[in-house]
Amino acid sequence: MKKLYIPYNQKLIEVARENRKNPTHAEKKIWFRVLKSRQFENYKFIRQKPLDNFIVDFYCSELMLAIEIDGDSHVIRQEYDVLRSEKLKAYGIKVVRYTNNDVMFNIEEVYQDLKEKIKKIKPYRQKHDVLQN
Repeated sequence: MKKLYIPYNQKLIEVARENRKNPTHAEKKIWFRVLKSRQFENYKFIRQKPLDNFIVDFYCSELMLAIEIDGDSHVIRQEYDVLRSEKLKAYGIKVVRYTNNDVMFNIEEVYQDLKEKIKKIKPYRQKHDVLQN
């Protein structure tokens, strides 16, 4: 099956690499407790993925799903976040957002919420298989 290619700004590769080396506490927690090594519903998530002119915190290409962990800086960047989400949505990417506090103090609720949201998403491979038949 051919994967859907989402273009990205090559200049963001090094920035994403640095972000992976220096995750926030919330990013680290959701990565190790929920997303790493296909432990979440057997889907592969990657950290700090460049997409278009943005870097998303976590991305699953099979689900076309980006997960963003919003820290304090996002309070003043809400317009930018909306624009970014709309741009990613134009590629067919669903963006799910959690706050640092959600992840740090309610990780089980985040897990359950994400599980419910993923149930509603048809994986890209299934969408692609339907189109082929």
